[in-house]
Amino acid sequence: MHLNPYGTEPVQLAVDLTNEPPQTVRELAERCRDAGVHIELPATRADLVAITELLTSWVRVVDATDERARAALTNELLTDWADHPRLTDHADGWHLHYRPDRASLSRILATLISVGTALHLTGRGMDRLGRCGASDCDRVFADTSRNGTQRWCSTRCGNRSAVRRHRARSVTDSRPRARSR
Repeated sequence: MHLNPYGTEPVQLAVDLTNEPPQTVRELAERCRDAGVHIELPATRADLVAITELLTSWVRVVDATDERARAALTNELLTDWADHPRLTDHADGWHLHYRPDRASLSRILATLISVGTALHLTGRGMDRLGRCGASDCDRVFADTSRNGTQRWCSTRCGNRSAVRRHRARSVTDSRPRARSR
């Protein structure tokens, strides 16, 4: 069985590329390869620019405040980047593509991210993309938790937030109280 590559992995790659934007074409290509993206054509400077623009549009999906807005923005990405699905066997067995053959790296990523986001939202929940809840962090995350309650981009941010809340309570609890007579 060949698993559909248009699922969680492209969304996690979008999160990674958004939070730590690649600075060079080489870095973009290496990070994509490390994420399992099959690169058909050499990566170019135009790919790096196009991916930066795509991620700006994708973050609008993350920041959408309600389901309908998030769906409309995701549909815009799908309209721009997803072709009709078709079967192909170019690499490791038969699977679906939503893009043309011999596509540029930016086109491959745009298709993977747009279709992956649609599958993530419809499969896991329309509220399963967000920004870190830590007061000093604005990184994005894709909630893949079992119960759909992720609030922070990382365990580190979650722990720091818990420590801040604990310290704030400790200060409040240690203040002298007025005596009652």
